Amino acid sequence: MEDPPRPSGAHGAPERPELTAQALAPVRPRLVPASAACDPDATPIEVQPYVRFGLLEDLVNRARANSLWPLTFGLACCAIEMMAVGASRYDLDRFGAGVFRPSARQADVMILAGTISKKMAPVIRQLWDQMPAPKWAIAMGGCTIDGGPFKYPNQYAIVEGADQIVPVDVYIPGCPPRPEAFINGILKLQDKIKAGRRFQG
Repeated sequence: MEDPPRPSGAHGAPERPELTAQALAPVRPRLVPASAACDPDATPIEVQPYVRFGLLEDLVNRARANSLWPLTFGLACCAIEMMAVGASRYDLDRFGAGVFRPSARQADVMILAGTISKKMAPVIRQLWDQMPAPKWAIAMGGCTIDGGPFKYPNQYAIVEGADQIVPVDVYIPGCPPRPEAFINGILKLQDKIKAGRRFQG
């Protein structure tokens, strides 16, 4: 003999609500007028999770800016100044960027320092693709930025600008740039990371 169906309620199984098209529709946050967006008490409940996410993103960007791991990629004489910055006299560790990595897979900043030959360009692009996101690039020196003294008509060996290979975030001019200029470039990159902005490139 079959058991009778159990009644729903306090002693039985709770009733399951019917799934309607309205219940399955995505919830969209309503728009907030500009006057209400400035007042935290007037911020609707639907928007508050996004505000918290924005604050978390700011904290993550600050942490990223103060823990940069540069990829050592010296191409020519500008690399001597890059190595000088990494030594004890200038102490790049105080800016959180003193851990130079020999592997692209553990780095998040590529510092291109020196003349880029066309034979080296595919290697640079391959290393850039191996770096995990988010990642940034610094072009150090006149040769890296636009070819420097090697830029002349019909030249066949030099890439006239690192931005033809990878998207460059900070340019540090000079031949070669002083270590103080390199530190200033690191500070500019940190400001950019904290702001959460990227130049188009």
